[in-house]
Amino acid sequence: MQRKIFHILIYIAVLMVCACANEGVAFKKAEQSYAIGEYYAASINYKKSYSRCTPKEKDKRAVRAFMMGECYRHIGYTQKAMAAYTNAIRYNIPDSMAYLHLGRQQLKAGQYKQAAQNFNQYLEFDPGNELARSGLLSCELGPQWKAKPNQYKIKKEAVFNSRRSDYSPMLVGDDADQLVLSSTRKEAAGDDISGITGLKFGDLFFSRKNEQGKWQPVDVIEGEVNTEYDEGASCLSPDGKTMYFTRCSSDPDYPRYAEIWQSQRSDASWSKPTKCVISRDTLTSFAHPAVSPDGQWLYFVSDAQGGEGGLDIWRTRILSSGFGGMENLGRPINTAGDEMFPSFRPNGDLYFSSDGHPGMGGLDIFIAHEDSIRGTIVENQQYPLNSSADDFGMTFEGVHNRGYFSSSRNDGKGWEHIFSFECPEILQTVTGWVYEKDGYELPEALVYMVGNDGTNLKLSVKGDGSFTQVLKPDVDYVLLGTCKGYLNVKNEIRVEDAEESHEYTLQFPLPPINVPVLIDNIFYEFDRADLTPESTEALDKLVEMMNENPNITIELSAHCDYRGNDDYNQRLSQRRAESVVRYLIQHGVARDRLTAVGYGESRPKIITKKLAETLLAGDPKVEVHETDTLTEAYILAFKDEDAQEVLNALNRRTEFRVLRTTYGTTLNEYKPEEEEKKAAAKRKEEAEEEENFIF
Repeated sequence: MQRKIFHILIYIAVLMVCACANEGVAFKKAEQSYAIGEYYAASINYKKSYSRCTPKEKDKRAVRAFMMGECYRHIGYTQKAMAAYTNAIRYNIPDSMAYLHLGRQQLKAGQYKQAAQNFNQYLEFDPGNELARSGLLSCELGPQWKAKPNQYKIKKEAVFNSRRSDYSPMLVGDDADQLVLSSTRKEAAGDDISGITGLKFGDLFFSRKNEQGKWQPVDVIEGEVNTEYDEGASCLSPDGKTMYFTRCSSDPDYPRYAEIWQSQRSDASWSKPTKCVISRDTLTSFAHPAVSPDGQWLYFVSDAQGGEGGLDIWRTRILSSGFGGMENLGRPINTAGDEMFPSFRPNGDLYFSSDGHPGMGGLDIFIAHEDSIRGTIVENQQYPLNSSADDFGMTFEGVHNRGYFSSSRNDGKGWEHIFSFECPEILQTVTGWVYEKDGYELPEALVYMVGNDGTNLKLSVKGDGSFTQVLKPDVDYVLLGTCKGYLNVKNEIRVEDAEESHEYTLQFPLPPINVPVLIDNIFYEFDRADLTPESTEALDKLVEMMNENPNITIELSAHCDYRGNDDYNQRLSQRRAESVVRYLIQHGVARDRLTAVGYGESRPKIITKKLAETLLAGDPKVEVHETDTLTEAYILAFKDEDAQEVLNALNRRTEFRVLRTTYGTTLNEYKPEEEEKKAAAKRKEEAEEEENFIF
């Protein structure tokens, strides 16, 4: 019997020795994983090591419980982190940071009273700690904001979400009808599980709206962006041609540092990406890119030296050769906590998430905007946009305060999902279209916008030649549409106070410099050169155009159809052109900027692509083709008299074309007689060429 008891004791001793040995191995593995940022893998081994320590080994249990809490905090396992920190305190962990971290996790769980107790406990050790004081204020503000929700409307969007993490949405396209998001769903590339999160490595995915405006199921983004590594938060340049995104590669022996990569749009897919070299420091993380609305700055998140603490928001200038130096945004945006996931609203407001500013708990969404007196102001967006969980990654639908964001609210595992948001607001906007007069949109155009409040903006247009800009009440605006090779067109608007949203609509039909431009709605008395009163509006716009383009001289030309005597038509068209010139002179346009020419029927209209489309869609429908010339024989080939009249009406026209663009400058001194000689010689040469061509 004694021998049996002896053997049992020996067996127990061996087990204890083995347990101690296994505990040491597990702890060593945990330390190695933690050192390279594999928090999920580290948490498993810290837990093994903790469970293999006896309750009497309080010091060991305290350390292992604290490190478990650190791992769970990094990967968003809030409930587990709270339990681990509580155990660390129970076993008398000597590190007072356990109280601070426990309080911040309780804040994230919405346990405001318990969090306040731990913040106060920590402040006994470190009375001036910024994060603890911010946490205490959060314990007061969080319940108040939740009791009085603001006007944000929040909805979880099932079409974008999976059973894993889905986050950082980005609206794409002129009509915001496409969306890119990051996800660890099962369709992500590769089969490896991240030692950092315990999930698959993330990839970029894509959805678009169908013709009925409904979002389609999410699919992998096209192109060469995704790899077996982790691809995350992304953004687009304002022109939509460059995508920046976060990539975190893996290495079994070294820490992982996030990097920013860029890819160019190639048709509907994205090219093989290249790394953005922002700094030569290879031990610093760069993540969460965002491009400023003017396209000049790349904002990002980094733990680089020289920050305010934790992760900070930085920026660097985008150059044709790469990037300029790094610049920390500083206070009041950055804090001792983490500032992450910057994004912009088109009006220039910067949105970001922070756990360092007072908030609801976890990461809250903030807005930073400039005040002429107080400088940069940072405001919490409160409940329900924010919650006690992590809320981040805003993307906006055009100029409107609606779009999508990510949140881990109501998810027991702390995984993020995509939500929509909308906040009603009175918004006055201007939408304009810049296009070639009698032609198509001009996507290379620029619109200069000046207001009497000091506004001075240069606006790029979208692919369809349109732009949209928010306006301020009680401001007078002047908008000038410009494009290389075209004359400028100006619009003016006065914005009044309004009780509901309103959109001003403007057109910028830019006359081309190198081809004749039709002047619509110029009417003459029958068989005479006298202008009718109905012509006044069109003529006044012509005067305005001359004033907006003070360095041009133009030729005013009048044309007739083939009916009637050739000499008579020539004289009539000359008198009509001179009538237009007289009107312009009477209304302030200098005489030496104008040349009147009557072409009679010698220059029939040449059909443009746009005009062909218009005629085909008209009533009656007239089928013509680009570059067709409306000669007498061409028109008479149409048997329908209505069609003939439509084409004859096109030949009866008044046009202008630009002769010079240097009037009033030192490039050339204007000499009317020489200009007239040159114009006459050019007309004669062109007429001879046309005769030869027709013959």
